[in-house]
Amino acid sequence: MPKMKTHKATVKRLKVTGSGKIMHKRACAAHLRAKKSSKRKRKFKVMCHVSKSDIKHFKELIGPGGEL
Repeated sequence: MPKMKTHKATVKRLKVTGSGKIMHKRACAAHLRAKKSSKRKRKFKVMCHVSKSDIKHFKELIGPGGEL
């Protein structure tokens, strides 16, 4: 059986915290910002947790070791 490979595109988009939680950037932050409120745009800067239902899938993509 071949080795498990890390999915590099996923690694670039996620961050694993020291306690092992997976964080990601919010969607809709890249363009069409003129019509978005300042409060909404500030919230895009903050990374948020991956939902519980997606954690198992992302850990498989990150690969063994679970480090980024």
